[in-house]
Amino acid sequence: MSITHHHIYIIGSGPAGYTAGLYAARANLSPYMASGLQPGGQLTTTTDVENFPGFPEGIMGPELMENFRAQAERFGLQINDTVVEKVDLSQRPFRLWESDGSEHTADAVIISTGASAKYLNIPGEQEYLGRGVSACATCDGFFFRGKVVSVVGGGDTAMEEANFLTKFAEKVYVIHRRDTLRASKVMQERAMKNPKIEFIWNTQVTEVLGDGNGVTGLRLLNRESGESRELEVNGYFSAIGHKPNTDLFKGVLEMDDVGYLKVKSPSMATSIEGVFASGDVADPTYRQAITAAGMGCAAAIDAERWLEAQE
Repeated sequence: MSITHHHIYIIGSGPAGYTAGLYAARANLSPYMASGLQPGGQLTTTTDVENFPGFPEGIMGPELMENFRAQAERFGLQINDTVVEKVDLSQRPFRLWESDGSEHTADAVIISTGASAKYLNIPGEQEYLGRGVSACATCDGFFFRGKVVSVVGGGDTAMEEANFLTKFAEKVYVIHRRDTLRASKVMQERAMKNPKIEFIWNTQVTEVLGDGNGVTGLRLLNRESGESRELEVNGYFSAIGHKPNTDLFKGVLEMDDVGYLKVKSPSMATSIEGVFASGDVADPTYRQAITAAGMGCAAAIDAERWLEAQE
């Protein structure tokens, strides 16, 4: 099978990948993208996006990603809806193998494989994703104005999400499987002092309940008494962490303990020269569409300058 060569190969799509593709295409670098398992990334599983600038009435997540894609393609980004299964970044040009068996080489690589929110994988969770089930309070909290919601988790993320949700929700239940939190003392105290937050200890959620349109409640199991009960809520936020999609690069690129790729700030360069990262795959802090797009822009400009320097 013949090998196809590219100046810039982008692994993954979403706001970061598509923006990198747009900038690289406008720089006449003929970028190529393998869009990954979920073309468009996490935003394709959300409904209304109201915090992306330029859309005063909001826009649906899938539509926003279709717009990103169409704009990048208009300037010449070549997209293949496939998955990269193997990479060899040990020498240049870099080598990449796709799920259809094809082999590619590239002068520079931009990784924008994103991150996946962790869920409990219980009945009803996937069914009501985007309809009351979420893993991002800053994305979806606004839709729960005056409602009752729940947050599952006991770390800093869970406390942060719970506190944020009290700006909108009438009441926030924090459900934790233990009787102590992992969160930092400051975050714990802030949540404990918040009159809108109620803690449910030693309890796990076993099912998300709904009426076909949205979430209506949760089935809970008390880990001490073994007693099962139902709790009426309109929203369920999973706050048990995110997992960056970096399995492909384990032992190859420098990453932190969780698996986020390390970049050499203020650039998007990774530990291998000519390989850049952008978006949630390298961002444990903000994880927003707008910051991912900005990182995609930066990665493309970094890659362009680096390629120029090689010549």
